[in-house]
Amino acid sequence: MNAESVEKQQILNKYKNLFKSLYDKTTKEQRKTVRKAFILAVNAHQNMRRKSGEPYIFHPLDVATIVSSEINLGTTSVVCALLHDVVEDTEIGIGEIRDIFGDKIALIIEGLTKIEDISYDSDTSLQAENFKKILIAMSEDIRVILLKLADRLHNMRTLEYMPEEKRLKISSETSFFYVPIAHRLGLYNIKSELEDCAMRYTDPIAYNQIAGKIESSKEERLKMINEFTEPIQQRLVQAGIKAEMSSRVKSVFSIYEKMKKKKIQFEDIYDIFAVRFTFDSEPDDENRICYTIADTVRKLYHTNPTRERDFLANPKPNGYQSLHVTAMSSCGKWIEVQIRSKRMDDISENGFAAHFKYKQDHKNPREYDNRVEDWLAKVKNILKNNDDDALNFLNEIKLNLNLKEIITFTPKGDSVVLPLKATILDFAYELHTNIGNQCIGAKVNYNIVSVEYVLKNGDQVEIITSKKQKPKVEWIEIVTTSKAKEAIKIAIREDQKKQTIAGMTVLKEMLNELQIEYNTHNIGTIQAGLKIGSIVEFWSFVAEGKLTKDRVINILRKNDSEVEIFQKKVVKGKNEKSLEELINEELITNPQIFMLDDTSNKIRHVVASCCNPLPGDPVVGFQLERDVMLIHRTSCPNAMEQMAEFGNRIIKAKWRKDKKIAFLSGIKIYGFDRKGMIKEIVDIISSQMDLNIKSLKIETQTSTFTGTIMLYIENVKSLELLIEKLQQIELVEKVWRIGYENE
Repeated sequence: MNAESVEKQQILNKYKNLFKSLYDKTTKEQRKTVRKAFILAVNAHQNMRRKSGEPYIFHPLDVATIVSSEINLGTTSVVCALLHDVVEDTEIGIGEIRDIFGDKIALIIEGLTKIEDISYDSDTSLQAENFKKILIAMSEDIRVILLKLADRLHNMRTLEYMPEEKRLKISSETSFFYVPIAHRLGLYNIKSELEDCAMRYTDPIAYNQIAGKIESSKEERLKMINEFTEPIQQRLVQAGIKAEMSSRVKSVFSIYEKMKKKKIQFEDIYDIFAVRFTFDSEPDDENRICYTIADTVRKLYHTNPTRERDFLANPKPNGYQSLHVTAMSSCGKWIEVQIRSKRMDDISENGFAAHFKYKQDHKNPREYDNRVEDWLAKVKNILKNNDDDALNFLNEIKLNLNLKEIITFTPKGDSVVLPLKATILDFAYELHTNIGNQCIGAKVNYNIVSVEYVLKNGDQVEIITSKKQKPKVEWIEIVTTSKAKEAIKIAIREDQKKQTIAGMTVLKEMLNELQIEYNTHNIGTIQAGLKIGSIVEFWSFVAEGKLTKDRVINILRKNDSEVEIFQKKVVKGKNEKSLEELINEELITNPQIFMLDDTSNKIRHVVASCCNPLPGDPVVGFQLERDVMLIHRTSCPNAMEQMAEFGNRIIKAKWRKDKKIAFLSGIKIYGFDRKGMIKEIVDIISSQMDLNIKSLKIETQTSTFTGTIMLYIENVKSLELLIEKLQQIELVEKVWRIGYENE
């Protein structure tokens, strides 16, 4: 038989193996479609060869076999695996594929073609762009990435035929891109093999040393496993449980990582191998059988409670379910026992692909819900909302590849799954964007905590909100989830835009009244004079009414002698009318009243930070722009200047009495220090008045103390009542509202 005949027979044998792996799960028509794809692929690649010298068609046939037998996907995926290189490497176009096999297969192959040129590069931004390209294709159909993983696995198995520099490049790319995704999708076997294949070329010395030790201890290991499992199997037979026993050895890469992390030698790792008991049963009976087998192991051997893992009630994020018990064997070695049903085993080995199959096969798909789907939804959301550069995108995605998660609960007992190290803000944004934006803290297990509080597994969380709260830039560093980060960025951008427009309006009118040209030069001069580096902070400073007319004149006089400055002086004297009187005079011709209740759809009011007015305070509003009004206390010095300069934009404002809103305010407290003083102060604020403290700072000097307390309060009446109660504390000399020191 000549070489050509031998190759034809090899191709036919590979096709028969593929056909055998999918025969039981396909119909006659589906098998015809697979055969049609095979014939097209053979003809398209007939004159092509791989680096090994083999016919190129070997590659798509092997990838299709991986897809069918190792990932357990169906006809559509097998057809796409056979054709995945046709469009990229031959003259056949995607249109022809669509005409023959339909839109679904064409869409998947098109997605594979788009990421065919992914390559590892030392440039991190290029890596990020490549990673983004993969996930965009994956978001269209999850099978795109499953097929790409099968393709990569076969390439890694045959990497020895590539030049050394190419081997290193492809291995590095595999570790960077494909291993984390395989992990997230629950493809344990593929992830482990990809890691080992990559390590074989990136660190061959360490790989060969560990692989050699695994092989040399094989005989001893098998003897130990048989002696350990035989009594267990006998007991299970007596109990009427049919369970199959198997064993697995830890991958070379995972052993290497453990040696590095624990700083130990190969001989000191006790869980190099594990034994597994799997059984077939109805879903409703799975957990009972798992616990029965575990009890059998405990009765026969001494077990280590600290090493027990129950992933039945709380599966891993990639859908993994199993019960782990670590027992001491008769030869003095700890052995990990994994107990699971065949369905659980299928999902643990084949991840999302198996999970998807079980969801389709059962009437109640929620029974097999898998958080991978939640992850995919998050990825799609990031792809949709992300407008940053690729590096930021990569960082967002890496957060979502994290498998370490905690389960927290709402006051009603609903579970909320979050990444490890998630904070109160992450929890709030997971519930709803508006809840996150207005979050001021929370009660965790009935204790009040700040937005920075890091949640722990099992925490019950009640979010505390205020309509006066808004996201801050520093929040971005507090949260860990991409959903929270994106929501905060959007809210900050919207707020900055409004503040910028408001600031521009205020400054334009101020300069107009001073008969100074509103131009880039003068704006820059004023910003420099204020020593505010950020233009966003500058416009916010102006919008909040912190920039006075006198300050503008002084800055421009000092920095630009060519600018003609005209100042309208406000005459002040002993008989000067109060601001309230001036406002009332102004309102005779412009009788507008705005009710401050946060319910207006047209006008938004902003509380001035210089005086922090509360409901009950006499206040006045200054219209900054068409739909934004700045609220000052009428006694505020800044309001006096605003009245003098912008009398034409005054709106009389009143608080709506029946509206309960929490406002940030502050008090000062002074007295003689004694034991228990702080506790009494906090008890009155938190327990008696049921108020939320933002910050509390106590400074002592010899026998006296001074305290500054910032808190959220509904109105002036409540604040006055609080001050009255605090003044009744023994040895407290004085309590006053911040900003009222001289009133």
